[in-house]
Amino acid sequence: MAKNFFQVLSDSFKLPRNEILGTGGNVIRPSDSEFWANFFGWQSASGQNVSVDKSLRLSAVWACVGLISDTVSTLPLNLYERLPDGGRRVASEHQLQDVLHSSPNYNNTPFEFWQIELAAMLLRGNAYAEIKRTANKVSSINFLLPQSIEPQIQDDGSLRYRYSNKNNTRIISENDMFHTRAFTLDGITGISPIQYGANVIGSAMSADAAANSTFKNGLMPTIAFSTDKIIKKEQREEFRTSVREISGAMNAGKSPILEYGLEAKQIGISPEDAQLLESRKFSIEEICRWFRVPPWMIGYTEKNTSWGSGLEQQMIAFVTFNLNPWITRIQQSINKRLLSPEDRSKYYAEFSLDGLLKGDSSARASFYSAMVNNGIYTRDEVRVKENLPKRGGNADVLTIQTAMAPIDALGKSKN
Repeated sequence: MAKNFFQVLSDSFKLPRNEILGTGGNVIRPSDSEFWANFFGWQSASGQNVSVDKSLRLSAVWACVGLISDTVSTLPLNLYERLPDGGRRVASEHQLQDVLHSSPNYNNTPFEFWQIELAAMLLRGNAYAEIKRTANKVSSINFLLPQSIEPQIQDDGSLRYRYSNKNNTRIISENDMFHTRAFTLDGITGISPIQYGANVIGSAMSADAAANSTFKNGLMPTIAFSTDKIIKKEQREEFRTSVREISGAMNAGKSPILEYGLEAKQIGISPEDAQLLESRKFSIEEICRWFRVPPWMIGYTEKNTSWGSGLEQQMIAFVTFNLNPWITRIQQSINKRLLSPEDRSKYYAEFSLDGLLKGDSSARASFYSAMVNNGIYTRDEVRVKENLPKRGGNADVLTIQTAMAPIDALGKSKN
């Protein structure tokens, strides 16, 4: 069973003064910043301690991380072989193709594995997976918790990774670690958006806490009570007490008994409540900015997007400016760490973006027609892109419109 903070401190008295025992049994040192950040969170200007777990309780963070990780994880990932004629084919006979496309490890499906890899980069700045090999060929890649990994630079400039799990601490060589970094400043470790965006996320957490308190006390338009009679101090206090008894969300629907000729008048939402609502809206926009997600894609549709007027243009912009950098990181990490130098000259990994970049049916029909009529696509290639079976024969032959002729040939008779 996991230990609480005081049990951790109690057990740590048995260790040297500069070490404590972690909840999993591993030794924690003052220099283990990742552990302390996860234990206490990062301090924000609003006074909130911001951690990954707390951040995920914000709907905007949850939605942004889910949108990016889920979308990339649904894309087909294949290992391709370069052909002498400049073409390519799926390297179905290569062992890595099965790992990437079908079964990355014993426990995870491809969707689950790439989803958690993306989530780790988005939340913690780094994604780690241990590489297992059989007969010098990659047989599985097993995800490791980023907070349990410490990259260490060797004297020769190479990296190794200290991995702490429960009672076990071991070293994993650079050759056996599939490490993919998010935005990085030193080339060794990626930067956590949660850490650097702690002030924005902390403000959003404070706004949520204030909103919850307001709802608890009853979020309602401000009500003023008036009368043309003179009310004694004792009567005013009695009336205030009766109003407090029916205030709050739990007492919604109850009404005060108006005595002494009192009348109730609604004078709108208080400035404090209005400011709270605006603050929460601004927090959503700021969180989206940190993750480079257009707010409308996570359900915030109050303002118009500047990413284009049509859905197709907005999707292309999202793929280009958000997804493509994440996809490129993963593809290059696969090519560098999972392929041997000899294989890299012949094979490469790539996600297919065709499904995301498809336009509406009429736009696709016009595009395919132009590509087929100009001899760029065969009809079978178009059918494959539309998830239809090949027909073979003439459908697999490049064709071109023959009615076209040079302008200077117009008006000349044929011999």
